[in-house]
Amino acid sequence: MGAMSALIEGSIFVVKDNIDTDQIIPAQYLNLVPTIPDEYEKLGSYALIGLPENLYPTRFMTDGKMKTEYAIVVAGRNFGCGSSREHAPIAMGAAGVEAVIAESYARIFFRNCVATGELYPVESTSRLCDVLKTGQRGKLDLDASSLVVEGKTYSLKALGEVKPVIDEGGIFNFARKQGLIAAQQ
Repeated sequence: MGAMSALIEGSIFVVKDNIDTDQIIPAQYLNLVPTIPDEYEKLGSYALIGLPENLYPTRFMTDGKMKTEYAIVVAGRNFGCGSSREHAPIAMGAAGVEAVIAESYARIFFRNCVATGELYPVESTSRLCDVLKTGQRGKLDLDASSLVVEGKTYSLKALGEVKPVIDEGGIFNFARKQGLIAAQQ
């Protein structure tokens, strides 16, 4: 993934509380291998496909598309709960998501975001999922820890020590760059 910009601009997709890893990437797609480029892309096409249509009539992925139109996902509490599958942040990153802004995260999902470097797991300081709507455009400033939507600025918690790790594309890339492990041959 490599170093990312501190600014992320794009459309927002809004979900509520307790979005679990089965909703993010259902188990039948876990046979896809993210290190194989075609399978990585296909994995992204299934991101958030497990969301119930009655609660989320606007679909995250357009049928037949490999990338989503949403760069930012805004969520409530406990985002990424359930199984500890690293496929969850990888699928979202493969779909084109650059950041999730949630009230709180399941610990393993947060760790998998950092380890894989696929997307930034930013914590909100207020319940943005009740204020923002799917389709609005946002400007997320990771350095300023803020999100601007329609001229209104929302404060976010700073990413802190995990930001440089995600910037480098995950824990292994970061460790190599820091000289903590040998560079790949």
